[in-house]
Amino acid sequence: MKHGKKYVEGAKLIDRSKLYDAAEALEVCVKTGTAKFDETVELHVKLGVDGRHADQQVRGAIVLPNGTGKNVRVLAICKPDKEEDAKAAGADYVGGEEMVQKIQSENWMEFDVLITTPDMMGQVGRLGRLLGPRGLMPNPKAGTVTPDIGKAVADAKAGKIEYRLDKTNIIHCPIGKVSFGAQKLQENFDTLMDAILKAKPAAAKGQYVRSCVVSATMGPGVKINPARYV
Repeated sequence: MKHGKKYVEGAKLIDRSKLYDAAEALEVCVKTGTAKFDETVELHVKLGVDGRHADQQVRGAIVLPNGTGKNVRVLAICKPDKEEDAKAAGADYVGGEEMVQKIQSENWMEFDVLITTPDMMGQVGRLGRLLGPRGLMPNPKAGTVTPDIGKAVADAKAGKIEYRLDKTNIIHCPIGKVSFGAQKLQENFDTLMDAILKAKPAAAKGQYVRSCVVSATMGPGVKINPARYV
């Protein structure tokens, strides 16, 4: 595979034979993020679990202390008595059944997070085929189905992220932007890793964290020593 000039230059900063500690890895990662836009820094964690089994699922949501650096567009679907709470918390779009109809009839997807209340899930549930493949379906475990819609909206706007296993038992999550600098990225990294460690299933056997890598959008991955998380 051929890589661009900036990728190749960034790769020269990384010792491929070394497993870095998190702080050093993030410093190197920031140096590799030299694109003309503010690159996102992502964390990729491979876990020693089998997500095909319900008792080995790893999933949750947390608010990163320094946010993600992304302007998150929030849609709140709720009954009229909750709409003012959602608006006051900063929701970009607020409505009830008419928003469900808009998504169904127009395939409207101009939002990054959908938050709803339990009493609206009967209607929102009909959107599963549209929202599920895009990762937009509300879920109680992610805190996006809740009676306290104001707090959920505020958390989403502040930088709440969901972490979950993919089909290869890897968690992929953004932890900020290159412009944050290594220290703020480290704070976000530590918060997310702590959450993943606390979410370890009782059924998990052997080494839980198999590998851990951080990378900027256009840059190479920097391997972090997983031994710290055993």
